[in-house]
Amino acid sequence: MFEFIKRFFRRKDKMEKDNISLSEVESIIMWHFSSDSYRMMLDGNRYYAGEHDILKRNRTAIGDDGKLITVNNLPNNKIVNNQYKKLVKQKVNYIASKTPSISTDNEKYNELLNDLFDKGFLKTIKRIATDVYNNGIGWLFLYVDEEGNLKFKRINSVEVIPVWTDNDHTELKYAIRKYANQVYRNGRYEKETHIELYKDSGVEHYILNDNKLNLVEKKAYLTVDDTPYNWQRIPLISFRADELEQPLLNRVKSLQDGLNMLMSDFMNNMQEDSRNTILVIKNYDGENLGEFRRNLATYGAVKVREEGEVSSLQVEVNAGNYDAIVKLLKQTIIENGAGFDSKADTLGNNPNQLNIRSMYSEIDLEANDFETEFQASFEDLLWFVANHLKNTGQGDFLNEKVEVVLNRDILVNESQAISDIKNSVGIISEETILAQHPWVTDVQAEQERLKKERSENIEGYGGFGEHNHSDDIDE
Repeated sequence: MFEFIKRFFRRKDKMEKDNISLSEVESIIMWHFSSDSYRMMLDGNRYYAGEHDILKRNRTAIGDDGKLITVNNLPNNKIVNNQYKKLVKQKVNYIASKTPSISTDNEKYNELLNDLFDKGFLKTIKRIATDVYNNGIGWLFLYVDEEGNLKFKRINSVEVIPVWTDNDHTELKYAIRKYANQVYRNGRYEKETHIELYKDSGVEHYILNDNKLNLVEKKAYLTVDDTPYNWQRIPLISFRADELEQPLLNRVKSLQDGLNMLMSDFMNNMQEDSRNTILVIKNYDGENLGEFRRNLATYGAVKVREEGEVSSLQVEVNAGNYDAIVKLLKQTIIENGAGFDSKADTLGNNPNQLNIRSMYSEIDLEANDFETEFQASFEDLLWFVANHLKNTGQGDFLNEKVEVVLNRDILVNESQAISDIKNSVGIISEETILAQHPWVTDVQAEQERLKKERSENIEGYGGFGEHNHSDDIDE
């Protein structure tokens, strides 16, 4: 194992040319974690978890001095209708719920790739896709374990600060990771902030105290026979939905907040039943309005003087108006977020494939951008995979072309799809037909089953046609 390591890795002592100023790193850390981009990342995670701004709202009124004051005796419902999480789930499951189709002309390489990219890898990719929509970018770290196996690890996007060599963000100069641990020290738990610096020359581990970095250790990405080696690239791969690297929440936050506020206010109005009626009081036999309200709530009646009167002005709460605006906000969230409405009236009683495609048009359009970015990231990933396979003596696949396609989870009209497939027999290959069939999940396995069935059917005929019966015929 690792017999070719000198060709594909660099020794650590030859890599100490990428000296990076610690003061530069300290400044970047301070700037990033106080920036708007970091705050937007946190907001994306917070809203996905259901921790919306409405939960911090207080009921207020204008005080005697003309300033807003908090009013505690009013209903203050804080309803979260988390359409944002639903939108993220839609997009992630649409593009990443199925294992990507990975194919190459080299059968051995194809088999190795399918073994490597298993269900555990799919789970990692789904979590990274969620990071992409919540934070604008996702990160995959590659490492070789003690047994020499290539492994994949998701790193939380909010922990990573990338420093790029170019404006298009195609190549890392280095990357900073900041995370915290709880350590037991002097009889109590304390928060300890760690910094990892990913460079061409390996990983440097620091402890951050008072915004100053204190070195803990330096290590290479791989050690073989006590000799440290590093990849020719930083084994940290970025994934994004498009070139903007923008969290999805930026496009729908005001709409989500409006929906939460509208539903909360509607519930408040329903609970403020007595306040929906403005009372007009004449010659009240009491001291103050507080006493009047208390008597009204307790006894359902109030005492007035001989010439007194209590009349009312009714304030109508139109539930129909609320319902219309709620529907409008939900629909606008779907449109701005490029999702789809699973309850759309367009399907009606005729869910043909054309109507289904129309329903998915917005999410499909954005998925095209995601797939383009995903394929570029996967190309970087395959560079590490091919080098690892050659390095471990499993074959040289560096020049092999690999096609990666995201299998989108789209609703289909099975009857129509199967009918179209039948009409295509003899026009396109069997492999293409099987790939499009809604009941087939593994094309190669299905081809093997068909091959086996055909072989068994031929054997079932025995030696039909092989025996010459000419001697049995009397002339």
